[in-house]
Amino acid sequence: MRVDLFDFDLPDERIALRPAEPRDSARLLVVDPNAANSLSDHSVSDLPSFLRAGDALVFNDTKVIPAQLEGIRHRDGAGGQQVSATLHMRVGPSRWKAFAKPGKRIKPGDRIAFGHSGESCLLGSLDATVEEKGEAGEVTLAFDLSGPTLDEAIAAVGHIPLPPYIAAKRPEDERDREDYQTIYAREEGAVAAPTAGLHFTPALFEALDKAGIERHFVTLHVGAGTFLPVKADDTADHKMHLESGYVGAETAARLNAVKARGGRIVCVGTTSLRLIESAAAESGEIKPWAGATGIFITPGYRFKAVDILMTNFHLPRSTLFMLVSAFSGFEAMHAAYKHAISTGYRFYSYGDASLLFRKDK
Repeated sequence: MRVDLFDFDLPDERIALRPAEPRDSARLLVVDPNAANSLSDHSVSDLPSFLRAGDALVFNDTKVIPAQLEGIRHRDGAGGQQVSATLHMRVGPSRWKAFAKPGKRIKPGDRIAFGHSGESCLLGSLDATVEEKGEAGEVTLAFDLSGPTLDEAIAAVGHIPLPPYIAAKRPEDERDREDYQTIYAREEGAVAAPTAGLHFTPALFEALDKAGIERHFVTLHVGAGTFLPVKADDTADHKMHLESGYVGAETAARLNAVKARGGRIVCVGTTSLRLIESAAAESGEIKPWAGATGIFITPGYRFKAVDILMTNFHLPRSTLFMLVSAFSGFEAMHAAYKHAISTGYRFYSYGDASLLFRKDK
């Protein structure tokens, strides 16, 4: 499909720079393409009223790490150049794939000293060698440290990698370390939050429990590739970046039991949806799964396991807007976004949410 079919105009003032307080007071646009009145306005705290006892919410429990690194590049003993690197996928105990700026000037063999003041890292520095160089500024960094020691050094010198549409308007601050993390985050490795989950509070969890709605957790470490623009003119020419994830055997069995007794699988965020659909067989059975997924969902995709999706509002021409258009229908999602813009919904990572029902075929 043509990428420009997924374009829309978004006024700058619709981009949220801080989350709603409390989190579950954010607005919730319910989109049911199978209903006579397909759009209705609510708040996230109303979520239990749209679900049924026996339904299962699927959350992504990944935890955002301070993956934005600033450093000095050195080559052949020459003077340094300032560089930035956003880690996005771990590929070994000491190796990470990252997006580097300025990417064109970086070459394999370059040494980069991150946290170069030496004050934050116990070993005095966080140094890496550029092992490989890929496309669009992607590099593979081989750090001098490894395993938990490397994790500690990254935590000490790194910054929370705010999405570019927020970072362009204000710097990251201490408040973001809490705001840009779900209350159930536990598996470290993401460089971007699974933002639909940011709306959940202990009070909302309690209300969901009382309504008989199950909670299950999977892990998909969200990469910085989620923010990359689609530069191709046709979706067939776009290459997705890989993200690593895990669906445990017990979780898969419990979700299959939900489906077997007539309950619905409700994914909180496109990250958990992409992981569940990667793990699902053509029959709809969810299998235990571990690995890297580059699943790219566009209109025409046949969803195998997921019935309902809760998600925030996404960028124009993005792979995520393509995904929601596949889920609830191209026309329905364009109408939903037009309604959201005209009625003041807040967009993107810190913005409001939508609850999408899968379009009947």
